[in-house]
Amino acid sequence: MTDAATLARAHALADEEDRRAGVVTREARPDELAGALARFDATWGVGRTVDLASLKAIAHAGNTVLVAVPSPTGADAAEGPDPTAVPPLGAALGFLGWDGGLHVHSHMNAVDPAARGRGIGVALKLRQRAICLDHGIDEVRWTYDPLIRRNARMNLVRLGAEVAAYRPDFYGELRDAISGGDRSDRFEVRWRLASSRVARALERMPQPAWHAEGGLTLVSDFEAVRAADPVAARALRDASREAFAALDDARLRPELDANGDYVFTTDDPDRAA
Repeated sequence: MTDAATLARAHALADEEDRRAGVVTREARPDELAGALARFDATWGVGRTVDLASLKAIAHAGNTVLVAVPSPTGADAAEGPDPTAVPPLGAALGFLGWDGGLHVHSHMNAVDPAARGRGIGVALKLRQRAICLDHGIDEVRWTYDPLIRRNARMNLVRLGAEVAAYRPDFYGELRDAISGGDRSDRFEVRWRLASSRVARALERMPQPAWHAEGGLTLVSDFEAVRAADPVAARALRDASREAFAALDDARLRPELDANGDYVFTTDDPDRAA
């Protein structure tokens, strides 16, 4: 079990991130689930996420269905609508898994486009971390598109997760509002919630300069390339598949360098800067 000091600090960090983002993150109330679903649907498209009955069952079973709502003292809250009547600023969904050890799989994390850049996605993750630690869960996993640099930075640097596996075409053909016809190649990450690596990231301490044995340079905004030039996006995807083949034997692990590009390294993921 996680010690009391670590639990208290986990909640304090979540509260601090809430204040930075101007929100309150917490478990969704039953009357907020429809709004959470609307936030997911607005992000990925209606029918591309879950249905309301499934979301209610997932929440009833005690999984992490979280919302980010305006802080009572924030600008969004002044004379604002009833938060149960509109989608929250952000919503997240995670559920228990046990393959390779008990963990929470964090499946969706969605933020209102008008509120992006405030740290709401990070705030939801930190609240999820605190709740998981409360319940004796010390690992969270999820997937992300490895070509989206801002997600890579959030996951590997800001949160301190680490890549556990490369999953080519993990979801098959998505055809959702984000991916379009792009292939669903993903990195699966593991977030060891009580590790020194995560503590270093969450306390905003310097990360190591990783020793590189190869890597991949990322474009600054792959999503913009994909929207404007699908042919160029496919070429970038093909090049990434060739580069990520170096990870097949699990000897190398990708990290981000100071420029926001991948370096492949054998360094201990927990080593000090």
